[in-house]
Amino acid sequence: MKQLTHNEIENKKRKFPITVVCDALRTPENVGMCFRVAESFGVQKIYLHENYVDLENRKVQKTSRNTIPQILHDRYADFSELIKQLKAEDNTIIGLEITDNSKAIQDYDFKKYQKIVLVLGSERNGISDINLLDNSVKIPMYGTNSSMNVIHSLAIALYEITNQINQ
Repeated sequence: MKQLTHNEIENKKRKFPITVVCDALRTPENVGMCFRVAESFGVQKIYLHENYVDLENRKVQKTSRNTIPQILHDRYADFSELIKQLKAEDNTIIGLEITDNSKAIQDYDFKKYQKIVLVLGSERNGISDINLLDNSVKIPMYGTNSSMNVIHSLAIALYEITNQINQ
């Protein structure tokens, strides 16, 4: 067995019909990692709020590992307006959030949707208006903690979504 170097690895390059909306993500490290994780799972586009985190920030640049130019991204001013626009473009809006109606992510059928918008909330307050979501999914946890880092959650969610779509 031999560990491969970055130059020896060739991934299947593919884009999935997935858009990520970051609802008030504020931490530069989380924004940078959002790009890195989203790019590695073939996400089409990322939306960030216009008032949060400059993409030229040193911490964003370091944690994104040069993935920012590789993925479409845009800024938005009003979360509600963005979600209404994405719904009008026939996207299904799915929040990665623990609600009283959230379905366990592994039990959710992502294959039945043509275009998926995955909404991430802020670490502090979650998604600002869960009533705009079509559905919400949660990641089952077995420890005493009730939540995990938003980017860890994103990685798990994108793994599950792309794995289902790939089948």
